[in-house]
Amino acid sequence: MITGMSGAGKSQAMSTFADEGWFCIDNLPPRMLPMLVELSRLEGARLDRIAVACDVRGGHWFEELSRELDLLAQTDDVAPRLVFLEASNDALLTRFRETRRRHPLAGGGGGVLGGISKERELLETFRDRADVVIDSTDLTIWDLRRMIGESLISTAHRVRMEVVFVSFGFKHGVPRDVDLMFDVRFLKNPYYEPNLAPLTGRDEPVIAFLDDVDGMAEFRERLESMLDFLLPAYSQEGKRHLVIAFGCTGGRHRSVRIAELMAKRYGADKYHVSIEHRDIHRGNRPVENEAT
Repeated sequence: MITGMSGAGKSQAMSTFADEGWFCIDNLPPRMLPMLVELSRLEGARLDRIAVACDVRGGHWFEELSRELDLLAQTDDVAPRLVFLEASNDALLTRFRETRRRHPLAGGGGGVLGGISKERELLETFRDRADVVIDSTDLTIWDLRRMIGESLISTAHRVRMEVVFVSFGFKHGVPRDVDLMFDVRFLKNPYYEPNLAPLTGRDEPVIAFLDDVDGMAEFRERLESMLDFLLPAYSQEGKRHLVIAFGCTGGRHRSVRIAELMAKRYGADKYHVSIEHRDIHRGNRPVENEAT
């Protein structure tokens, strides 16, 4: 159960749970909580991890939250935890000004600051009974998401980061949705070997050729050292989808081999790894102005 001050980060909290595979419902009327519990008990429902946000947006329905929490606490198979998010008045006022959103309790002439004061008074009892209180005053979005993940989501239930390795050819255009991109055109090009040109970086003759070219071993060592550092760092920061692209001229030989090597290395246990060879099937076309 997530509640707290408007602007304190409830949406980011819900996004964090959703990214970790939880069933999430935002702004659920508290009276519907028993129905949600019954739904989770249905055979095959697979709703063992549920995150629900309830706050003052629910109007008079929100007043029933305390009673519904008491009833949930009396059930044998449900263990509700109340998470309360708050921030200082100055921080909340700044966030509302930056986003130009209307505070849900800002009516009556008091403005945003008046709405904040009313909300803080209404939520005082929920803050007192909360299992976890998070003050987001000095937290960035990513700091908040990381704190929520570390304090509220079991390591055993954390979703592994998805890493996509992409190979492509520069002459066919650069991929748009890429986080990291490496140009591997410094490696000797198998295209200029007549018996290798029709093949791809997945064929044994090309693999043997590329694994033996000058610079390949050193590049692999430096690349793997960099990714060994970056991938855990991205994962710890809360990133759940990372695209790493390798480009050569046509996207059929060098980039394919490197992408295959990296997918094999990092596809064991820590990450969900997939591979995409964007241009491998574009055929063996003449190469112009190639710099080997």
